[in-house]
Amino acid sequence: MKKYARAIRTRKDCSALQPKLQLPKSVFAALIPEIQQALAMEGYVTPTPIQEECIPHLLKGRDMLGNAQTGTGKTAAFALPLLQRLSNNYRRLQKGTPRALILAPTRELASQIGESIQAYGRFLHLSHTVIFGGVNQSRQVKALNLGVDIVVATPGRLLDLMQQEFVHLSEVEVFILDEMDRMLDMGFIPDIKRVLSQIPAKRQTLFFSATIAPKMVKLANTMVRNPVRVDIAPDRPAVERIVQKVVFVEKKKKDDLLISLLDDPKINKALIFTQMKHTANRVVKKLCAKGIHGTAIHGNKSQSLRTKALTGFKRGSFRVLVATDVAARGLDVDDITHVINYDLPVEANTYVHRIGRTARAGANGDAISFCCTEDRCHLREIERLLGRPFPSERTTPPIIAMRTPD
Repeated sequence: MKKYARAIRTRKDCSALQPKLQLPKSVFAALIPEIQQALAMEGYVTPTPIQEECIPHLLKGRDMLGNAQTGTGKTAAFALPLLQRLSNNYRRLQKGTPRALILAPTRELASQIGESIQAYGRFLHLSHTVIFGGVNQSRQVKALNLGVDIVVATPGRLLDLMQQEFVHLSEVEVFILDEMDRMLDMGFIPDIKRVLSQIPAKRQTLFFSATIAPKMVKLANTMVRNPVRVDIAPDRPAVERIVQKVVFVEKKKKDDLLISLLDDPKINKALIFTQMKHTANRVVKKLCAKGIHGTAIHGNKSQSLRTKALTGFKRGSFRVLVATDVAARGLDVDDITHVINYDLPVEANTYVHRIGRTARAGANGDAISFCCTEDRCHLREIERLLGRPFPSERTTPPIIAMRTPD
């Protein structure tokens, strides 16, 4: 990703834009004009609930424990106050010594946070870079050596560069942990504790997670001081705008069913989830043979190929993106009309994160799940999480169970 291979420092003057864009009165009004102008250019009109809740507290410098589902506008909720704080207290850059650190569990999420910071801070004299593994470190080191205000990183590559003394965290003022539940699942807690040991105790700390179990609260309380707790629908997955369907199908007939579904022109942009990497590759091959343009993204793909696939999907070069759960969290692509679970996930929470890739920013969406005999136990776990069963075929939307013909 070339645009993250160097520090990005914007020096534009928002007053030069004509005509000047305005935002309605809201918590956004507490933001400096340069950020308000960037938000207007991004099409922001009304803040989401988490932005309404978070921004006033974060502008006051409070620590935060945030519980919000994916797709709720969480990145803007923490990025906007961060940019304002750093801009209002401008300091000269120091080599390899950022003033803010954002940790994310995956490369894709880190990259998308970086894109958001670039968009929101386009009129500010601030710089940022994104560092993650899977690519050569030379460009990332070059960016750090130039000096950056904000580093967005995955834990592994960050620790590697710290060990090589390319990164020093002694001046970090704001520390943000995003998708903490995913960090826990991926075994990153020891890495996070190593990072924390290098950050000043006097700092602002933000801790965000889609799910917050008691053990996670206990962990968070070791990192934050007198935090504000923000809960956005914590007890219920944010799936109200998604029409969900489950299709009972024999395992060997999944490909035929998928191809048949994709004959529907209403499925304009589809994200398809598989459990295994080789299954994702095979599904793409089958679809391409039928003239359906698709590509795959999973852990065995190099970072350059993953970036190319995701960019092509975003731009519409591919109608279908087939992914393993590497893309289940943090993937932010406009206008995904359908999520199709070719394989049901083993973890029920993953189901919510998968289908949350559609119905974003107030839009509606569809989620279709294939269920074969081996998956019945996983389906029951999802039903327990949702707090309701998938009804019989006699039931009408929002959740419909369909059966394939005998």
